[in-house]
Amino acid sequence: MKKKLILESGEVFHGEGFGADLETAGEVVFNTGMTGYQELISDPSYCGQIVCMTYPLIGNYGINRDDYESIEPAIKGLIVKEICDLPSNFRTQITLQELFKKKNISGISGIDTRRLTRILRNSGVVKGKIVNADADENTTVEELKSTTFPTNQVEQVSTKTSYANPGRGLKVVLVDFGSKLGIIRELSQRNCDIIVVSQDTTAEEILLMDPDGIMLSNGPGDPEDNQHALDMIRGLLGKVPIFGICLGHQLIGLACGAKTFKLKFGHRGGNHPVLDLEKNKVAITSQNHGYAVDQESLKGTDLIETHIALNDRTNEGLKHKIHPCFSVQYHPEASPGPEDANYLFDDFITLMEDFKNK
Repeated sequence: MKKKLILESGEVFHGEGFGADLETAGEVVFNTGMTGYQELISDPSYCGQIVCMTYPLIGNYGINRDDYESIEPAIKGLIVKEICDLPSNFRTQITLQELFKKKNISGISGIDTRRLTRILRNSGVVKGKIVNADADENTTVEELKSTTFPTNQVEQVSTKTSYANPGRGLKVVLVDFGSKLGIIRELSQRNCDIIVVSQDTTAEEILLMDPDGIMLSNGPGDPEDNQHALDMIRGLLGKVPIFGICLGHQLIGLACGAKTFKLKFGHRGGNHPVLDLEKNKVAITSQNHGYAVDQESLKGTDLIETHIALNDRTNEGLKHKIHPCFSVQYHPEASPGPEDANYLFDDFITLMEDFKNK
């Protein structure tokens, strides 16, 4: 089926549709990962976004039961140069196209993804829409310009009810802003007794659970749209150790008086070098975010910058001067990506044990 990708800036890309036969609109972003498309499309942080894959061949190892990062994908659409119809891998169960049909997700293939990526790099992320081949282009552009997308992405992807992932070790409350299953996996491997709670849970409700530590998860959208979470974080600071990842990192920054801003085209991929300023070591990290903490705004706060991105020198890590609280902008649980920063979960365990002993 013939489809078109139309950008609000007026560019039009012609290609072949795959997955669900429906029109879909969202913020168009690009991801530089060579593998990991299953984890990517099931990452709740892509809620409301149409993702362009810079690697040209996608779907070549199919879809399996083990690599999901959520049960229901929140991605709006996928853009690829070439879609593989006959995947070859011993774990393959269904094709990417079959998954998209089952989950009612629209994709487009056969377009110049290199050209699209250059547009996004030069102009920044834009609104776009995958439409039928006969759709009027001028009308679609005007619709996109006048469209305002929802700002409640975190509410859309967060769990509605609390649930437990039992363990015999330290008790961790994971606040789900759009958490990936990889975070639960890493905590479980360290025997943590995990309670996952909704994004609107209050500090008082969390403290009633008597946790040894708090994990603030990743999630989609603008961190400033989650003002209720800032009160929750302020109510927990100093009372229990906190570890924030991605959106959780940005929310810690905001709660402590820093500011955030939107990056031109974001960091999305599994090959981003990050420098640990305290250890003077570099890790290759998995990243997926469109916002960052403003480094200048850290002045006058109780936060210390601990990590920076080597590609653009933006902030990648923070720790609190007084309270047991630290965070990183990237994904130490990977999924997909390298596991260079996996040790941060061990640091979190040590932080909780030290706090408990005191």
